[in-house]
Amino acid sequence: MLEPASPSIGRPVDLTFRVLRRDGRPVEDFEQQHERAMHLIVVRRDLTGYQHVHPVRGTGGRWTVRLTLPEAGVYRAFADFRAGGRDVTLATDVLVSGVFRPRALPAPVARVRADRYEGRLITGGLSPGAEAQLTYEISRAGVPATGLEPYLGADGHLVALREGDLAFLHVHPEPASRPGRVAFGATLPSVGRYRLFLQFKIDGRVRTVGHTLEVAP
Repeated sequence: MLEPASPSIGRPVDLTFRVLRRDGRPVEDFEQQHERAMHLIVVRRDLTGYQHVHPVRGTGGRWTVRLTLPEAGVYRAFADFRAGGRDVTLATDVLVSGVFRPRALPAPVARVRADRYEGRLITGGLSPGAEAQLTYEISRAGVPATGLEPYLGADGHLVALREGDLAFLHVHPEPASRPGRVAFGATLPSVGRYRLFLQFKIDGRVRTVGHTLEVAP
């Protein structure tokens, strides 16, 4: 459980939580995964306001991260980690009080901008329950980006969330085939719409592009 469970709108807050075993004792045997022992993904339930942050481990099994939630609504927080040789994802809701104005999910488009860069999504073999190839071409002014820097140990980092129940999928990249291209193998479990969040690093800055992807029968 995150504390506080209801932070104020637009104000930085130190969110804290512990990961407990069934007997109530805190988990201690965390392992590094993507260069961090803990990844916290936070997104509003209409799939806006995506943030990927890395809490700091303190005493008594307590993790802390400073976060600002800019708009009212219910956010879903996913703690993604590896412990005891197992990959684990735990989730809970965080309420930010105020007038909630949900946004409709953007229509699927191939190209999305992030500052001066553009991410183009190419899909292949897309069907529910089968592994699909998700390839991103990152460019600037129509020229493939050549300055991709390692982010969390890879050329890119991808999280997929299903519309409605926010089923969580953390996807690992494949080896780069050419400049500006990042490819992922992902299994999208069911028919529906997904929101994909790709993060990449150039000039020391992490940028995020969000794509809507529809999986048909």
